[in-house]
Amino acid sequence: MADIHQLILLLDGRTPLLWMRRNQGLAGIGCALRLEFSGPTRMTDAAAAWKQVVALATVTDPLARTGTGLLAFGAFAFDETSAETSVLIVPEIIVGREDGQCWVTRIWETGQSAPENPLTLRPLGDEYRIALLPGALPPEDFRAAVSSGIARIRSRQVNKVVLARDLVGRVPAESDLRRAITKLALGYPDCWTYAVDGLIGSSPETLIRADHGSVNARVLAGTISRGADAEDDREAALTLATSSKDGDEHEFAVQSVLKSLRPHTSALATSEIPFTVKLPNLWHLATDLEGTLSDGSTSLDLIAALHPTAAVAGTPTAAALSLIRELEPFDRGRYAGPVGWVGADGDGEWAIALRCAQVVPAGGITAYAGCGIVLDSDPDRELAETKMKFRPIVEAFG
Repeated sequence: MADIHQLILLLDGRTPLLWMRRNQGLAGIGCALRLEFSGPTRMTDAAAAWKQVVALATVTDPLARTGTGLLAFGAFAFDETSAETSVLIVPEIIVGREDGQCWVTRIWETGQSAPENPLTLRPLGDEYRIALLPGALPPEDFRAAVSSGIARIRSRQVNKVVLARDLVGRVPAESDLRRAITKLALGYPDCWTYAVDGLIGSSPETLIRADHGSVNARVLAGTISRGADAEDDREAALTLATSSKDGDEHEFAVQSVLKSLRPHTSALATSEIPFTVKLPNLWHLATDLEGTLSDGSTSLDLIAALHPTAAVAGTPTAAALSLIRELEPFDRGRYAGPVGWVGADGDGEWAIALRCAQVVPAGGITAYAGCGIVLDSDPDRELAETKMKFRPIVEAFG
């Protein structure tokens, strides 16, 4: 497969399973096992359940490399009170590609025969375009919510809170979701493009990657729109890098990740100062973290320790979550929760489910975008930032 986008053509158009970036990724076909979780222990329950699945499985993996053998795709609800279930899905067939090499894994229930699903490149279905309209929190109400958040910060109830708004629409019956996935993958090749149980998006933020005892993460917080030309673009990046407001927002996020990872690592280092990351429509402030695991934690254990970071909730965490529940009149579902995959050895890659939409079997679709609110935030600027962050999904489905 010379072109990573051919992975997308292998997928089911209605129930795609995908994790990819640049010229590498994992495509899942069919469902050999589905596990569901909910409530405050959803991630620790998933970690325990996955260990049981692995212990009972017979795995033949001659390649023994990252992404081969038994693995599950996963997506977790943001809030412990969410009505949305969190899932781990083990496909019947996994096709992987990395560094120009491809492999196929087949998974079946003990006592049954191996799945005979042929690997077929299926052409994309008919084109469609949908309109995404304001949902439970229209623009004027979002501005009011941001103003309320700033007031709570001023009164020292919280230091930072992340507030989101929603857009809603309907996808025509029998629509091929691979069309939207293809647009995301082509438009945002440096992001993690994912599809798990109807959750579709392209996230720029790696929550955690665990690989043979090493861990790394990329924290993104602080955003500005790209410039209209090269000079404006350089000025935008410089403005972001020197913004005290964005710097404060970013530092809260970095410190929350460091605090969560330190108990699990023997060594943990970060890039000395935040750097700017360029996406097609935005600049972000970023910090990379690298460490060495010291307690045998799996990637599922680590996402349980990390979530929710200050980048998607705020700080202090409990107070920020309480304020989100008060000011957002909707259930975030899996938006801003962990999305990714875990292997039989516990290694895996997980992103934060950003720049995303949840599509339900009946055809409803809800997209989400949020902003970190600190003392110097401005409601109009935060609303404009959500519009920029909606752009990938709006364009993918429109």
